Amino acid sequence: MSRTQMVVALTLVAALAVFVGTASAQTAPPADTLKVDYFSNANTSGAPDGTVRILNPGTSGGNLCADIFVFDTDEEMSECCSCKITPDGLLTLSVDTDLTHDPLTGVVLSTGVIKIVSSLTKAGLCPLPTVSVPAAGLRAWTTHIQGSSFSITETASQDATLSAKEQSALQSQCNAISRVGSGRGVCANSSALASICNN
Repeated sequence: MSRTQMVVALTLVAALAVFVGTASAQTAPPADTLKVDYFSNANTSGAPDGTVRILNPGTSGGNLCADIFVFDTDEEMSECCSCKITPDGLLTLSVDTDLTHDPLTGVVLSTGVIKIVSSLTKAGLCPLPTVSVPAAGLRAWTTHIQGSSFSITETASQDATLSAKEQSALQSQCNAISRVGSGRGVCANSSALASICNN
């Protein structure tokens, strides 16, 4: 390979690296958009109900959607929903009633995973999160019903990096629920939450 060919090849490699880096930066969701947590002893006789509390601290300057995705222990999405939270607003959800009450498969969960994506509203509403635009801001805490004694602990939900691939997977699975569930698999679907969730 001649010196000129080598310079051209290195230049092309460098340009490709810059392009790939720029493309990755453009497609990656912003930081501080994904919270993850778990629930245990849900829908269990004698156990108290777990609670998920989600807060909009107002740092985004407006309303945000809490896009919520509930998974069973086989890593399959059971329910999804989205609820609007105003600046300085607090949304409190029951694990038993709001998040695991109407699973897609009909199998009521006792243990699983909750993922919450902070996203922008669409025309002021928060429809099912089949397509969304992540935006930093929301904070969350969950109570956990531990062991056979049903002792209660509460912790802040953990931050995780929302990759473009994970965002696409969450939205695709929620879209599948909305298409085949015939109304099942939509969490936070009670009349009490109708004005802020899935509208």
